[in-house]
Amino acid sequence: MRHPAVAVEAGVCYGRSDVALAGAAGAGAAALAARLAALGARTPQRIETSPLTRCASVARVLGQMHGGIVAHEDARLAEMDFGAWEMQRWDAIERAQIDAWAADFEHARMHGGESVAQFEARVRAWFDALRTCESLWVVAHAGVIRAITAHALGLPLVHCTKWPLEMAAIVTLRRDASSGEWLLARWNA
Repeated sequence: MRHPAVAVEAGVCYGRSDVALAGAAGAGAAALAARLAALGARTPQRIETSPLTRCASVARVLGQMHGGIVAHEDARLAEMDFGAWEMQRWDAIERAQIDAWAADFEHARMHGGESVAQFEARVRAWFDALRTCESLWVVAHAGVIRAITAHALGLPLVHCTKWPLEMAAIVTLRRDASSGEWLLARWNA
């Protein structure tokens, strides 16, 4: 699930920056838990989260609400590092830099942070190291969710960047028991 809305002005790049939630973590977690229950989601056996406050604070409350599960923070689940672009308005970043990034989406890193390829490799490493678990809940960021989904479905990440993903969105991936293939059951629920 994606973290709830943040206390950052619309149009600002805040990737790896540790920004606060717009509301209380408890309220965000309660709203997510209610939606998950309405969707018939299984109770989590494990909760993993980005260490950034906007995710970790919600994951901690979700864990408390579900039998005291301790949410495991993993740096590989942090959002992409946009380097010098962090906390800058997207419309204030030089158009030539944005165009150069778009022209080499996978490898460009003129902002000095991570390239998309580096970010994707970090998230893939987390996904590939997953232990068997019937019900894993993950609280993360839009970029991380897109990278996990693209990897699980065998799609290029650029395809998933075109799929809208709201704040506090719920995405469900399931592994087919017979084929072992990952299936996308819900997007933006």
